[in-house]
Amino acid sequence: MQTPAIQIKGLTKSYGDVHALQGVDMIIREGEFFGLLGPNGAGKTTTINIVTGLVFRDKGSTKVFGKDTVKDFRFTRSKIGIAAQELSVDWFFPIEKLLYFQAGYYGLTQTEAKPKIDDLLDRLGLSGKRTSRLRQLSGGMKRRFQIAKALVHDPDIIILDEPTAGVDVELRHDLWQYLRDLHALGKTILLTTHYIEEAEFLCENVAIINNGKILKEGSPIELTRELGTAGISVQLGHGEYDFDSVLKDFSYTQNENKLHFSVKDPDSAMPKIIRQLSKADVHIQSIESKVSSLEDVFLNLTGKGINE
Repeated sequence: MQTPAIQIKGLTKSYGDVHALQGVDMIIREGEFFGLLGPNGAGKTTTINIVTGLVFRDKGSTKVFGKDTVKDFRFTRSKIGIAAQELSVDWFFPIEKLLYFQAGYYGLTQTEAKPKIDDLLDRLGLSGKRTSRLRQLSGGMKRRFQIAKALVHDPDIIILDEPTAGVDVELRHDLWQYLRDLHALGKTILLTTHYIEEAEFLCENVAIINNGKILKEGSPIELTRELGTAGISVQLGHGEYDFDSVLKDFSYTQNENKLHFSVKDPDSAMPKIIRQLSKADVHIQSIESKVSSLEDVFLNLTGKGINE
């Protein structure tokens, strides 16, 4: 069995009376694009800060490629690049110089780092800003710099903590495409986000965390089929029908001339419903489907919206 890229077992962390993590278990396979989804304060940042050695755990274990992140910290930290929410660099140096500093922390010479830095600045649209100080950059460019800083030593695992928070829609989609390109190269990516659509678009598997606990884990498709609120609504023409016999294989409710079906997979259920109604000569005026989303899943699990 392949050693997981990241393995977390029984992880707990408290800050005084605040229980930030309450027994988190998580496995991320090598090469996987994994999302940690939850509202602000759910425990996402605390989890990744423990994995990267920025915060001490209280109990549990955290391993990177089978190595303990505390006992084998040099190995585990060399494998990870993190783009944190907060900027923690010297504001007085040009961003190109800061990237050379970052590469040097991982043992790269300037000659070794130059082609990687040039490529990152170009790929992230920062080439024209290489001599600018961080304070001269817009919020979106600061986010791009954080990603460049995380990638400068070509890590096997990339951890991104809310990488698109507060950026405009165009930049968000540009960053999404870049992350998909990195994933295609075999990089393991752990993404924390409270943007539902971001997790749905990018991640192969997600874990939903709230109040320091993992509530559910699986692929976005699996979770929406299992816990979503998909349905089909059918507007009928006037007439008297015995729906109990016609639709005995379906769960539905009726409100005057409208039927609503609760189904897991509207695409496969709709033709069957239409076929049954047509056999009984039921006149259908219109039909529409509601597809489940991760937001539905989150509401079902937590009883609140992702931004509450």
